[in-house]
Order: sequence, then C-alpha cells, then structure tokens
Amino acid sequence: MKNRESSFLAQPFVSVIIPVFNDTKRLKSCLLALDRQTYLKEFYEVIVIDNASNEAIGDVVNEFGQVKATYESVPGSYKARNKGISLAKGEILAFTDSDCIPDPDWIEKGVKHLLSTSNCGLVAGKIDLFFQNPDRPTSVEIYESICLNFPQKEKLEELHYGMTANIFTFRCVFDNVGYFDSTLKSGGDRQWGQRVFAAGYEQVYADDVCVKHPARHSFLQLRKRIARLTGGKFDRMMSENPSLIDIAIDILETFKPPFRSLYHAWTNQELKSTQQKLQLILVMFFTRYIIILEKIRLYLGGISARG
Repeated sequence: MKNRESSFLAQPFVSVIIPVFNDTKRLKSCLLALDRQTYLKEFYEVIVIDNASNEAIGDVVNEFGQVKATYESVPGSYKARNKGISLAKGEILAFTDSDCIPDPDWIEKGVKHLLSTSNCGLVAGKIDLFFQNPDRPTSVEIYESICLNFPQKEKLEELHYGMTANIFTFRCVFDNVGYFDSTLKSGGDRQWGQRVFAAGYEQVYADDVCVKHPARHSFLQLRKRIARLTGGKFDRMMSENPSLIDIAIDILETFKPPFRSLYHAWTNQELKSTQQKLQLILVMFFTRYIIILEKIRLYLGGISARG
C-alpha cells in the first residue's frame, strides 16, 4: 500500500487532448489505446473536442469512463485544442490526434522525458506510419511514407517544433507563450513550437514516446491533406502582410516544374521497384495539380480548407 501511495505522489496529473472531426471509428481505436496505458488511471484524463462533426462522437466517448467530451463549433483543430486546454485539469498536457494509436507506455514515457529535462518546453515523440496492407501499399501510401511522413526529430532540430500528433508540455508553458493560433487550419504547431523555442525553453525529441499513424491510402484523403497544408501555408504567409514581390515569388514557386523532386523520387533507395517509383511520380504530379488549383482558389478569395 505504501509503495502504491508513493507512486501516486510521484505522478503528476496529465490531460490528453484530442480534437476530432468525423472520425468516430479511428477515435475509438485511439481511446482504446489510451485506456490501456501503464500510467495510473487516477492520474490522467482524456478530453475529446468534437469540432462540429456530423457523426455521433458522444456514443464512442461514453464507452470510456475517464474520457470527457466537449464541443467546439468553430472549424479548426487549433481552435479545438485551445478549447481542450481551457478545460484541462492537468499540469502536464499531452496532444495526439483521433487517428493515432499511442503505445501502451506513451503517457509514462512522455512524462518521464518532460520531468527529466531542465526547463523543458516540449517533448516531441516518434510518429510511425503504417499501411493498411504492408505487403501491398497503395500509390498514395508510398507517397506519404516518402514525401509526407512525420520526421519529428528533424522538425525539432531544424525548425524547433513538434507536430501535435505527439507532443507533451506543461500547462505553464502555454501560460507563458500563449495558446495555439486558432485562426490557422494548418501549421499552428510550428508557430507555437517556435514561440516556445524563442522563449528559451528546452525542446526534446524522444524516440520511445511513440504513436502509430495510418498513412492516407486514397487520392481523396491525400487531396484533403494537400489542400489543408496548402491553405495553412497560405494563411501564414498572408498573416505576415507579404509584399507584391513575396506574392509573385510564391506564385512562381507554385508553378515551377518539380524536376528536382522527380529526380529524388527516381533515385530513392527506399523504393523497391521501378513500379513503385512510377507510382510515386504519378502521385507527385497529382499533388502539384492540387496545390496549383488550391493556390488559385485562395488568391481569388477562397477560404482555406480544414482537411
């Protein structure tokens, strides 16, 4: 009994924050994984923020005793995450997405790294992509694994941020540097992480703090992601009041032929066959087509997509 009580005292309370939009099936898998954590259940909660879904998210949430549901009507995952932060009880905040599957020791390892690093602002964990059928990946899955994977370590070391599919931080860090920019549909994690870095906090990559993330496998899923990422970059650029020269450069970059990317695709050692290389190149042309259409739409006054 004494050992159990002492372990309680050693564990800070953690709030896991998950925004969700029309993703009931994968949300259930995520919540099942969080229900099986090695961290003591008395010391963590899970907050699911329904971001105006058309599905009955509450039916899934109600299956899990320590999961709380709330609602955010304004579209945008960062707006939803901010709602979760405002309701969280934990001194430690953990973020993942509804389509992710955290490892059983995800919370335990994330807290350990956070507490063992002096002046820690955030811990960014590993994000492992997986395919529906590992033996027969689709063209889109191949593209995702090569071009749109989740290189957390590189992002942290080079750009000073971690992706919100897998980060841990202290509530006091948000108190000091502010919440996510709720006007952004994409890239809010980058902006916030760079504010954390600029404030002088340490940032840590942890390979053993792992979640699994499904690769998008269809062109429709990829189109939505590309549109969201393109809109996020566009919104960030426009928020900085770009000059006409900046806008002209952006337009030229959009229409520039992707010769370098095609060369890297053809010479990529991870691809096992000529067929996979051709599949990747096909999807690269598809994504360039979507980016061009999306940029034209945005420059003509369209609103960035939520994904």
